Amino acid sequence: MLSLFPSRAVAISVFGFDVHWYGLLYLAGFLVAYLLLPRLQKYRGLSLDSDAWGDILAWGVLGVLLGGRLGYVLFYDPGYYLMHPLEVLAVWKGGMASHGGFIGVILSLIFSARKHKISLLALGDIVVVPVAIGLALGRLGNFINQELYGIPTTLPWGIAIPGVEGLRHPTQLYAVLKDLFIAGVCFLHLRLPMKSQGQTAGIFLILYGVLRFALEFLREPTHTALIIGPMILTRGQVYSVPIVIGGLFVLYFGRKPRVQ
Repeated sequence: MLSLFPSRAVAISVFGFDVHWYGLLYLAGFLVAYLLLPRLQKYRGLSLDSDAWGDILAWGVLGVLLGGRLGYVLFYDPGYYLMHPLEVLAVWKGGMASHGGFIGVILSLIFSARKHKISLLALGDIVVVPVAIGLALGRLGNFINQELYGIPTTLPWGIAIPGVEGLRHPTQLYAVLKDLFIAGVCFLHLRLPMKSQGQTAGIFLILYGVLRFALEFLREPTHTALIIGPMILTRGQVYSVPIVIGGLFVLYFGRKPRVQ
């Protein structure tokens, strides 16, 4: 039996097999990357064929899935998964961390750059545009699932969440706008006539880290906060700091013009 939209989280159910919106949006993000990467490479002097980009994307997909899942397990609830190790594999129950996905993608890019003998910084400049779009699609999935919502608000665009008291900030949609803004900035920067590599990637990391840190102030906490000296920060804020530092490092490392 085929059932369309059997629940908010599930888009299609075929003979009892559920296809979740989140999975479809992940797939859409990977498709966007496959279509954009060959077209963006000209801005960094690359000329890889479709097979090479397919290989790079395949490793990137693996990095996103493994990094995102392991990041959630290690960063957000290691005690639970230590007691229930088989639950690590239960990805259909949810639990992906964007910060872990970042680590997975970076490792996959390092591997792909060496395999295809291209500049890691140039590759990073190119991939950040589809990555930002993919992040936006993922946050749209959060909105559809009505998860990762914000703190109470009296603003006219507050949203009602079933079983949750009061209207809430639609922080998922704020995140969608944040990621699309980052994608636009990175695309415009990528097109600038410059020879330096890594600058677009550095801008992406800094913008994402800073804006994610700021957005956390409006999100309803889902995990216990961390006390860092006199500050009380969410885990998302703490994990965003290394991303900003990494972006500054990339900007510094790639600041000198490179002959392509």
